[in-house]
Amino acid sequence: QVQLVESGGGLVQPGGSLRLSCVASPIIANIYAMGWYRQAPGKQRELVASITSGGSTMYADSVKGRFTISRDNAKNTVYLQMNNQKTENTAVYYCHAEELNGMDYWGKGTLVTVSS
Repeated sequence: QVQLVESGGGLVQPGGSLRLSCVASPIIANIYAMGWYRQAPGKQRELVASITSGGSTMYADSVKGRFTISRDNAKNTVYLQMNNQKTENTAVYYCHAEELNGMDYWGKGTLVTVSS
């Protein structure tokens, strides 16, 4: 049973930075892409950023230039560096992983609260 475990969430002030991490355990052999989604209160879950095994990245327009996704393929770990935080970034952030065969996995989520 694959588990995605997120860490790094918490309270941050507007303009501040936070780094999320997600580790897949056990290691997923044929992983294609990993990424981060978020769900704010009363809203649908949305893609924040994703990265393929080859390093191609995709970002939501609202986070371009402020968030950076990266991964360590050997460790099946994906990171999300979030800079210049805004209050509208408050949400539960979920890690997602997709295998080449289309099977996907979700973490349980980590709460990020942006507030002064």
